[in-house]
Amino acid sequence: MTTQQLIDQIKIKKSFLTIGLDVDLEKIPHHLLTLEDPIFEFNKAIIDATHDLAVSYKPNTAFYEAYGIKGWMSLQKTIQYINLNYPEIFTIADAKRGDIGNTSSMYAKAFFEDLNFDSLTVAPYMGKDSVEPFLRFNNKHTIMLALTSNEGAFDFQTLNVSSASGSKELYKQVVETSQTWENSENLMYVVGATKAEYFAEIRKIIPDSFLLVPGVGTQGGSLSEVCKQGMNANVGLLINSSRAIIYASNGTDFAQKARIEALKMQQEMEEIMNLRFNV
Repeated sequence: MTTQQLIDQIKIKKSFLTIGLDVDLEKIPHHLLTLEDPIFEFNKAIIDATHDLAVSYKPNTAFYEAYGIKGWMSLQKTIQYINLNYPEIFTIADAKRGDIGNTSSMYAKAFFEDLNFDSLTVAPYMGKDSVEPFLRFNNKHTIMLALTSNEGAFDFQTLNVSSASGSKELYKQVVETSQTWENSENLMYVVGATKAEYFAEIRKIIPDSFLLVPGVGTQGGSLSEVCKQGMNANVGLLINSSRAIIYASNGTDFAQKARIEALKMQQEMEEIMNLRFNV
């Protein structure tokens, strides 16, 4: 999917909602556990119930890898189901990969070619030769960790570092430097919703890039504050919600309740877009 196709879907659906498919067998409805592939059946029901409200789905691969080969097969079936039935959906593999060049190339092939995800989250700690292999794929997007929503983000990401242009926070240096890498137009960035006060500073560096934003709702982030500071002319935000939507119910009505929660977020997003763009 191209960036323009993603922008078009946001405009059509009046939504910039990403739903995280972080499936825990201990939390899904018990009646699904008797099925051959409960993880896939859970995902399928959530996707069918919410695909018109979301522009993106984001499976966190750890929740699949934890179940071994069966979990990986569930992930494969899930992405194939989305690509076949809802090709307008932007897919994100939340794997946070990042290693030396040859290894990164293999990770990229696994997620972009074999599984055919549209995008993949990566960690930039090892520098450009660990990220550029992901950027070589046409119409694929690399979503780089910039400023995360966890408590430990302050251990490193906001520390001041010295550079040729002076002293600045590490996350700013990372974002600025990444813009000099080959095919950097394929970059998106993870910025946590609990760091809403930093969005204005980040937008000074990358005004046009898409930001994947976890942490709204359960983790305490405010959708309105994120949009106030981080929205650009093309919206430029993908707001992730996982538990609040997919675990809205653990009964047989789980998909319907998930839709209700997704609809609440979509309607709030539509209202924000209407006010912002005077629609």
